[in-house]
Amino acid sequence: MLMNLFKFKGGVKPPTNKTQSVGLPIAIAPLPSKLVVPLHQSIGGMPRPVVQAGDKVLKGQLIGEADGRISAAVHAPTSGTVVDVAMHIQPHPSGLDALCVVIEPDGKDEWIDRQPLDYAAMSPEQVREHLQQSGVVGLGGAVFPTHGKLTASKTVPMEEMVINGAECEPFITCDDLLMRERAEEVVRGIGIFRDLLRPKKVLIGIEDNKPEAAAAMRAAVAAVGEDFAVIQVPTLYPAGGAKQLIRVLTGKEVPAAKRSTDLGVQCFNVATAYTAWRAIAHGEPVVSRLVTVTGNVHDPRNYEVLIGTPMDELLKLARPHPDTDGIIMGGPMMGFLVPDVHVPVIKATNCLIAHDDRLFPPKAPEMPCIRCGACAQACPHELQPFEMYWFSRAKNFGKTQEYNIFDCIECGCCSFVCPSRIPLVQYFRFAKSEIWAREREKNAADQAKTRFEFKQLREEREKADKAEKLAKAAAAQAAKKAAEAAAAAAVPADASAEATPSASGPAPAQTSAVPAVDAEKAAKMATIEAAMARAKAQREAVQPKNTENLTSEQQRAASDIEARRVAAHLIEPEPATPAGEKTE
Repeated sequence: MLMNLFKFKGGVKPPTNKTQSVGLPIAIAPLPSKLVVPLHQSIGGMPRPVVQAGDKVLKGQLIGEADGRISAAVHAPTSGTVVDVAMHIQPHPSGLDALCVVIEPDGKDEWIDRQPLDYAAMSPEQVREHLQQSGVVGLGGAVFPTHGKLTASKTVPMEEMVINGAECEPFITCDDLLMRERAEEVVRGIGIFRDLLRPKKVLIGIEDNKPEAAAAMRAAVAAVGEDFAVIQVPTLYPAGGAKQLIRVLTGKEVPAAKRSTDLGVQCFNVATAYTAWRAIAHGEPVVSRLVTVTGNVHDPRNYEVLIGTPMDELLKLARPHPDTDGIIMGGPMMGFLVPDVHVPVIKATNCLIAHDDRLFPPKAPEMPCIRCGACAQACPHELQPFEMYWFSRAKNFGKTQEYNIFDCIECGCCSFVCPSRIPLVQYFRFAKSEIWAREREKNAADQAKTRFEFKQLREEREKADKAEKLAKAAAAQAAKKAAEAAAAAAVPADASAEATPSASGPAPAQTSAVPAVDAEKAAKMATIEAAMARAKAQREAVQPKNTENLTSEQQRAASDIEARRVAAHLIEPEPATPAGEKTE
């Protein structure tokens, strides 16, 4: 199919180094001595372990339950015994530990009961849920849970669905071999995505340095009877980036603040479509993936590898040279040296490159930036890396954000073309991590402030409620006393009126001789009486003991102490006895 292709700005053409690993078909890697399966292998929530040490598991059995909507389940890669659920080092530049399930294979590789699904008879939500429970994630490197991308926008119609077979990173050939050998299953997986999203067009983009893969995909599309367009795009790094491939095939430029679905486009990797088909048609969750093993080895090749396989055991299959001094996970542009050769293969592992100084010679010392602008010309996102570099180096992180540092995809094009050999991507990663750390600290401080203010508000509300209850109680007490006083005054008045004879007949009706007690005055009296009662209780509580036989000097000393306590407001003073009354 002939199409007018578009271009994206920037990009570079590093040596591809792909021919070394495409000469042999895909091989099945043997069972390793143990499998260390990380529970967190995708973007989103941390799966919860559902097994414990000593449990027997089958291949494909659930060992990590998805946590939340954006999360994906994790399964046992083979049958065996769970020997531990503990923290282990991860294939990540940080070298940090993560929770893993360690399985000792029993050698049987015995599957769970697998049942194919008729997805045409299922609702779209049921299909998405099955993909989530099968652990299907993006295998192009982003590992975003696939079910989260299979819901079309409610406001923007789905125009194009782009399938990414570009595989632009040097050395990596796993997608190339997948399309050559398993093209029909890839196409059927694409059909599942098409049925869920209902796009008007399906575009399969493959770089023009993979003619065999393009031919195999065209043949598979014809055999299945689909109308998908297989399009070869120019070989230019990073044409395999989702936004770049969308730009090349559709001409649409996805802004940084938006998702591609806002423009009516969605993008999936060919390996993701393959695993989706295996999950639906064969009931197989994601327990393995294709990995390119290349670099400083005798026998570079692509292997189908169980998730959790230690990388050093996988590398031995390709017979590394004796001077190999490390393993790069990913390609040379965006990959990184793993912190330990024993770290496991995960869903994001598409390539292992045996590292040595001959293949990757050490870079010369960093030189000052000469502001040549080569990095800006190569940046596929049209950023200004030299400006971001200056502010990152000066730790002026606010300015780096003004230059949109978070739009950087860390593709490495700027570092590749820099004549001063400045590791620009490392500066940008440092700046991003510092901004994230400060944002976390700010959020923690804001949350602490909110909790403190809420506590103060709660305490003030409790005090106000208590004062209101006391006021109501005092008012009720005062009203009760006023009513009793009025009733007591009314009785003798009525008796006096009945006892007085009238000279001219019955006496006319008269009001009570004693006027009703004012309610406000009664309330004040009740308050005074309550205060006197509290003072008496305080005096009794602190009344000194054994004071019957005090000498006059001891009595004077006690009186002085009592006076000082009254002066210091520690106790209420003894109320004066009203005139005409006797003390008890």
